[in-house]
Amino acid sequence: MHVEKISEIVAHFIGLFEMTFDEMRARTKYADGQGPLDDGPVLPDQEGFSTAFSSVLQLKDYDPGIIYKSGSYDMDFGPARHLGRVFEESLEKLAAIAAKDIPLPHFGSFTDVELSDEPELTVYAGPGSSISHVLQVNVLYDDDYLDMTDGLHAARDTSFVIERLADFSSKAEIFTPFSSLHRTDTYDGALKIAEDLQNYIQNARDSGATSLGTDDTHDFVTVDPIVNGGPYVNGKIEAEIPILDDFLPDRGLAKLPEEPDDSNSSVERDEPAGNSLDVTAGANVVVNVAAVIHTGVIASVSAVMGNYHQIDAVSQAFVYSDNDEIDAALRSSSHSAEEAGTIAKNIAIFEQSTFEPSSHAEPDPADPTFPNSWRVNVIDGDVSFVQWIEQYQFITDNDTMTVTTSGSEATVLTGGNTAINFSSFFQMGLQYDLVIIGGNVLDINSITQISLLYDNDWVRAEDDLDPGADIQTGNNLIWNFASIHNVGTGAPFEVMPDYMFETQKAIEDRDPNMPEGLSFNANFQGYAGLNVLYITGNLYDMTIIKQVSILGDSDDVIQAASTLLDSNPGATVTIDTGSNALVNIAEIIDYDSFGQTTYLAGQLYSDAILIQGGLVEHDTTQPEPLNDRLANEVIAFLDDDDPSSSDDAVINAGNDLSWSSAHPADVMQAMVA
Repeated sequence: MHVEKISEIVAHFIGLFEMTFDEMRARTKYADGQGPLDDGPVLPDQEGFSTAFSSVLQLKDYDPGIIYKSGSYDMDFGPARHLGRVFEESLEKLAAIAAKDIPLPHFGSFTDVELSDEPELTVYAGPGSSISHVLQVNVLYDDDYLDMTDGLHAARDTSFVIERLADFSSKAEIFTPFSSLHRTDTYDGALKIAEDLQNYIQNARDSGATSLGTDDTHDFVTVDPIVNGGPYVNGKIEAEIPILDDFLPDRGLAKLPEEPDDSNSSVERDEPAGNSLDVTAGANVVVNVAAVIHTGVIASVSAVMGNYHQIDAVSQAFVYSDNDEIDAALRSSSHSAEEAGTIAKNIAIFEQSTFEPSSHAEPDPADPTFPNSWRVNVIDGDVSFVQWIEQYQFITDNDTMTVTTSGSEATVLTGGNTAINFSSFFQMGLQYDLVIIGGNVLDINSITQISLLYDNDWVRAEDDLDPGADIQTGNNLIWNFASIHNVGTGAPFEVMPDYMFETQKAIEDRDPNMPEGLSFNANFQGYAGLNVLYITGNLYDMTIIKQVSILGDSDDVIQAASTLLDSNPGATVTIDTGSNALVNIAEIIDYDSFGQTTYLAGQLYSDAILIQGGLVEHDTTQPEPLNDRLANEVIAFLDDDDPSSSDDAVINAGNDLSWSSAHPADVMQAMVA
């Protein structure tokens, strides 16, 4: 001990000496010793100084060790006893404490120590709630103005399109009563939604109505949709599910190439240029896609001590107007294309199945194995699984054009916009063999889809124009597709057995002994132990999807005579103001259970409803030119001259490109030729 301390002291000081030597070696110049100078001041003689310091401390080496002093015990054995038994009883109590491995308190009496025959059940924390709110919004304003002539054509006021779309939205509300649901993440809020849905469904069931009593194109309501049957398409059951690719319109100039050419080689053309004009003012695509796969808690056996509410609701609506006006001269053209109408479909599917586990070796029936131990996870309070998705699209593409042929090939694309909202949610929960829910269960799946389209177009020809144009003003697609697939609730609910109540009480009392009934449940055959989850409160699983697509594509196209060439025969003109697609796709796959057994102590409330509605408007609103007052204000703002002093105003922006920082990225929106 002393040798080690001395060695450490020596090593410590040797290290200090080495550091001092290194510092001295690092000096660039050593300081030479000097004596006092001859002309320096004379220092006074110093008197000897002695200190009276003395140390009377006794130096002691460090002696490692642990100083322990036990606490005192106040032993009170109550009434007087035979003195010969006092020491023997103390030894017996100490032996019992040591056998149970119970720590002895520092203070207090032996009577404070509780000796139990069985240890308590050890419980673990369970998984928490999962709540997700997704909001996706696309807003696009793409109203273009194009004039390919040297004439003067006034721009038109397109505000009426937004007004008509707002009117369409009001008319669609009757078919979407669940679109006003507000996002929530509390049990009271979920219970309020469940009550509203249940009351609406119950009123529809009591009235026996199969429609909402409107005069719309199709109006369909059913409170008992067929499960695992054919799809509902516009209120009718079809044999097969329609395929989207079979109905998508040809986008013309806006169609993406299937195999893009990435080569940098030049392209040469020997044949003379053609004489054609291809105009695409529509071809807009608006898409909302939402997919939710929810497992929540994976369990082969579930036990619900309260009530079970299961509600599936789908509401779909579309409103559109495709009332086009084409000049008689163009309609009588031998080159006019056959007009294609707008296709609108509401498609809904309800499915239900039982989870099929992967194949495994069957247990030996002669020597069955059952669990004899368990591991318990407990969640105090309510558990919520909420997936709330809202997707909104608002697109306007109202183009005003005056086009003419130029003796060469010309293409004009003022539409072709693509707006997509995509949301995919997949939740994989923890796996348990048994889940016990002490309260109620709310299982709500709701899908709301709304599509609004205004595609009234005007195609006109100026006087003395030789008709010769292929015109397409329709060919639009509205597609609402909704699917709800429940997994695990196909088999009927079973009555709660008594040993499930015993299991709940054992967990609450922290009894480590697993109830005997669990050991002989046929669902647990082949298990060595059980993994149990106990939720003391309520469980609510809610998936809400709302999709809204709104498109205004009102185009006004004037075909003017060519003034660039005196003779411009054989010109090919193609005008497409339609070919729009509004697509809403929503799918919910809800895994309620991964087994075939669900015990229920309370009441079962299972409701489903499907509402499909469609309205075709024949709006006759006519476009009007922009207000002259607004045009004069714009000229006064941009022109330094007094507008009253001259009938004409010339605006020259020069090379000022500052406007590009404030205008949308769409080039055609600011082009005036």
